[in-house]
Amino acid sequence: MAEPLERALGRRLRGARKVAVVGVGDELQASDRLGILAARDVEGLRLPGVKVFLAGTTPESFTAPIRRYRPERILLLDAADMGERPGSVAVVAPGRVAGARLSTHALPLTVVIEYLEETTGAAVILVGIQPDLAAEGSLPTSAEKAGLTRLMGILQRLLHDRV
Repeated sequence: MAEPLERALGRRLRGARKVAVVGVGDELQASDRLGILAARDVEGLRLPGVKVFLAGTTPESFTAPIRRYRPERILLLDAADMGERPGSVAVVAPGRVAGARLSTHALPLTVVIEYLEETTGAAVILVGIQPDLAAEGSLPTSAEKAGLTRLMGILQRLLHDRV
C-alpha cells in the first residue's frame, strides 16, 4: 500500500530551507496541463524559501536557473497517467517514472531528474497528478480541480511549516 501523500511529502521536504517547485507540462493540452496549473497555484501562495519555475515541456531548459537558486529539495509537479482516478495525486517513485509519463517533453524526465540530483545535490521529488484522460475542454474537470485543491492544501501546510 502506498504511503499517504502528506506523510510522503512531509518526510521528503522536512528541514529544507530552499525548495524549487518546477511545473512541467503543456498547459494547452488537456491531459498534460496539471503540473503547470499546480505550480502556478504554488506561486500564488508566495511562500518564503520557495521559488517556482514554470518549465512547461522543456524542463531541461530550466536546469541552470534551478542550479543557481541552490535548492535543498526540488519538487517536480507533472501530469502522470498512473492508472488512478482523475485528480489522484501521488509521489512517483523514480522506477515508475517511465511508465507513468504522458510524455510531451524533449528529454525523458528521468534524465532531467538524474541531472538535477547530480548537479545540485538536492533530492528531487516527482509528484504526479492523474489527469482526466477523457477531458477535452480548456478548463480542468471537477475531479482534476479537487486533486489540485487537495495538493495545494498539503503543499501550503508542508512548505510553510517545513523547517
